[in-house]
Amino acid sequence: MHARDVMTTKLITIGETATVQEAARLMSENDVSALPVVDEQGRLVGLLSEADLLHRQEIGTQVMRSWWLEAVTPASTLAAEFVQAHGTAAGELMSRKVVSAAPSAPLSEIAALMERHRVKRIPIVEDGRLVGVVSRANLVQALASVPTHVGETVAQDRVIRAQLLSRLAEQRWTDFGDRNVTVSEGVVHLWGLVGSPAEREALVALAGEVPGVKRVADEMFPAY
Repeated sequence: MHARDVMTTKLITIGETATVQEAARLMSENDVSALPVVDEQGRLVGLLSEADLLHRQEIGTQVMRSWWLEAVTPASTLAAEFVQAHGTAAGELMSRKVVSAAPSAPLSEIAALMERHRVKRIPIVEDGRLVGVVSRANLVQALASVPTHVGETVAQDRVIRAQLLSRLAEQRWTDFGDRNVTVSEGVVHLWGLVGSPAEREALVALAGEVPGVKRVADEMFPAY
């Protein structure tokens, strides 16, 4: 399997001029721990994570040192900490050295990048533009959906997933995301929380109507 087979394409992004408060609100409302930062052309320029927002003067969590310890701390460190505490825009706080991969990257490469750089997600970039994100959760879901015998059906699975995601995007009654959909040997796996039992049943029915689907594995649970 490759990055394009499991990546999330419904992305929550921000621009460099977005405020810290806007970034924090987006993270909270969308239950994400990091936001890709893109320019006007959709090119990835950085990544803003929860860790970048931990030490803020507004909530009293900025790094505090005694005068003597501050005296022996490198100026570059003090300057960086000041920006983290007082910076007002995403472009000031984000990490610019972002580890990314191509849509064709095998999942083994994605996992190795996560381990080597100690990150939880890998932005997927094509021709300089951000096209998706692969998280640890995506890898776990992919692993869970792989049968003991792997057939030569990767291309067909990719077509099924693309068709299903296209149909989902047309439905106004659900916001079920692509990070909750994997396909393996014709079996569609649907994961995660949905709004109601009725939505759960509708999603299973929708997936079952896609040509080539052999079975729908329902791993969803409805909110009550």
